[in-house]
Amino acid sequence: MSDDRLDVTERRTLAGSLGSHLGDASADEPVLVFDDVHLSFAGVTAIDGVSFDVRPRELLAIIGPNGAGKTSIFNVLSGVYRPQRGRVLFLGQDLLGRRPHDVAARGMARTFQNIELFQNLTVIDNLMLGRHHHIRYGWWHALLWLGATRREEVTHRRVIEDIVEFLEIERYRKVPVGLLPYGIQKRVELGRALAMEPRLLLLDEPVAGMNNEETEDMARFILDIRDELAIPMILVEHDMGVVMDLADRVLVVDFGQPIAIDEPAAIQHNPDVISAYLGEDHAVATTQTAEEHA
Repeated sequence: MSDDRLDVTERRTLAGSLGSHLGDASADEPVLVFDDVHLSFAGVTAIDGVSFDVRPRELLAIIGPNGAGKTSIFNVLSGVYRPQRGRVLFLGQDLLGRRPHDVAARGMARTFQNIELFQNLTVIDNLMLGRHHHIRYGWWHALLWLGATRREEVTHRRVIEDIVEFLEIERYRKVPVGLLPYGIQKRVELGRALAMEPRLLLLDEPVAGMNNEETEDMARFILDIRDELAIPMILVEHDMGVVMDLADRVLVVDFGQPIAIDEPAAIQHNPDVISAYLGEDHAVATTQTAEEHA
């Protein structure tokens, strides 16, 4: 849709635009409960008894070596995989057996490690796709472009414009995504997830492939999402600097099994975590060094 069909003049903060969902979860109740989940494919175990929860306003990071089961956890949460055992409760409702579009409609949004945008569409058009579950009119009403349809479209565009401002991509709003730098495309994908008005945001390696400046910008936006928008997040990331700087808690998995879950400082010195990443000999040496300096 061309920009000249809309007159979006009323400006609001993004927190105001997404405010209908902020504070939905009780401060004492977890937003998500992932309880003793087991998933296997033809005898190969991908998730082996993993349990964790996500609290309101929390950023939980999931780390582990390649093949540890991190993406499988995201696919279970998104409804792509159905585990053989366990529970997944989102805002008190059981997610197991629900299709991905139903999970998304309930307020779980996801970004992807590999950029999944429409390269020939503009930034605004890609972001508007994130409003899909909130659009109530059909194609016939969109063609007529009258009355309630126009007013609803303007409302959606206000949300999108606030996201554009929040992510500082105003200069790119009318540019086809395929012409944009990699780091800006990752930012647009984050914006599309925000457009869904998520109650939980899944971030799959949001800084993968970025340079230092792009990584710092993305880290700043992630912190703003947690602190200003109060949206809880699960972060899968290989950049340990980003994980340790951003996460409130860190879950470590290896070969589908949970190794540890704790605050970042404790995770850094956990010998089981060090062993999973660097090998048993390094873990023993690190433990001995720590004891010598105790």
